[in-house]
Order: sequence, then C-alpha cells, then structure tokens
Amino acid sequence: MLIRTATTTRTPGRLFPGASTDSLSAAMELMGACISYVRNFEIYGEGEPTEYLYKVVSGTVRSCKLLDDGRRQVTAFHMPGEIFGLEVGDTHSFSAEAIADSTIIVVKRSAILGLAARDVEIAHQLWTLTARELQRVQDHMLILGCMGAKEKVAAFLLQFSKRCSDSNEIKLPMSRQDIADYLGLTMETVSRTMNQLEHDATITLPTSRRIVLRNRAALKRLNA
Repeated sequence: MLIRTATTTRTPGRLFPGASTDSLSAAMELMGACISYVRNFEIYGEGEPTEYLYKVVSGTVRSCKLLDDGRRQVTAFHMPGEIFGLEVGDTHSFSAEAIADSTIIVVKRSAILGLAARDVEIAHQLWTLTARELQRVQDHMLILGCMGAKEKVAAFLLQFSKRCSDSNEIKLPMSRQDIADYLGLTMETVSRTMNQLEHDATITLPTSRRIVLRNRAALKRLNA
C-alpha cells in the first residue's frame, strides 16, 4: 500500500484552518508537517521508536494491537482535533492506522518536550493530555471487563456521541469490525445488538454508519 504524498511544512506564524487555540495544539500546527494517509495505511507500528507526536486534522485513526492468537484489539479511536502517539517508553506499544483517508500533523516529540521544558502552559497541557489518556484506558478496561454486549454497545454510542458534541445523530467512521475489536465482541454480536437496540426504539439505524440516538435515558441505564 502506498502513501498519498501531501507533506507540507507550515510556515511559522500561520495556523491550519480551524486551528485550535490551546498552546499545545497551536505549537504542533506551527512546528509540524501535514501528511495525508490513505485508508488502512499504518502511521506507525508497534515497537517503532516514539519519535513523533500526531494530531488528527481530518479523518479518523485507530490504535490497535495484534494479539498472539491472531486476534486484533482496537484500543482507541482518534478523531479530528485529537492528539495521539504520546507514550511513556521509547517505543510504541501499539500500532496506529488510518481508518479512512486522513490528514495528520506530525511533529518531532523532542521539539514538543523541549518546548514544554521552557513553557509552563505547554507542560500543563501535556500533563492534562496524559491524564486524559489514562482515564480513557481505565474506562475502556471497565467496558471490556464488566459489561455485557448491550451495555458495551450502549457505552460506546454514548462515548462517541459525547465526542461529537453530544449530537443525537452520529456518523461512525469506523466499521462494525472496528467496533467489535474495540469492545471485545464479534462483528455479528455488534450488528445483532445494534438491531436489538433499534427494535427497542432506543436507536434508529438509517444506514450502517449513521445512527440516531432516540432514547438517551435508556442507553444511560444500560451504561449505569
């Protein structure tokens, strides 16, 4: 698979259209390069050096790990505006892949860490980003270990809706297989559970990727 080359280093003092106003994102937009990745292209692999930080401009990215028995575990989805690739060690514990054609800002990790050493605000935002990632991992562990299929799908829909400004209508960039690998279910179980929720008038499925949340209270009860 080939990368679609569209790499541009931005000129200092110019931000990307719709750029974030927080210091960390602004620094990445000023210091980084913008690279386009085609669908399913690997952005970085497990075990590769953690040389860069990444911010999604458009598209969606999944973090995943191939298990010893051949199964895939999706650990996170990264949406536009979100930063990923920040890890404690010197190598990546997971791979990152573009779910759809995606544009990513790529910046040297050493440059951001150097800036953080001189800028308290940048350092604080890196700490906040790390704490947020820890909370996300804890929430994901709870879903994997303590919930049945309906509860898992309800939790996923509510979390994804929250990331889409709490809209009742969400468009999923990921496939049913991606969702299944994230929730620790089979694709058939995810599809069957979605149909059950639609039958219960909790959601509506105009298409496989478009979902309308009709009864948030019911979803929250499942996720309680």
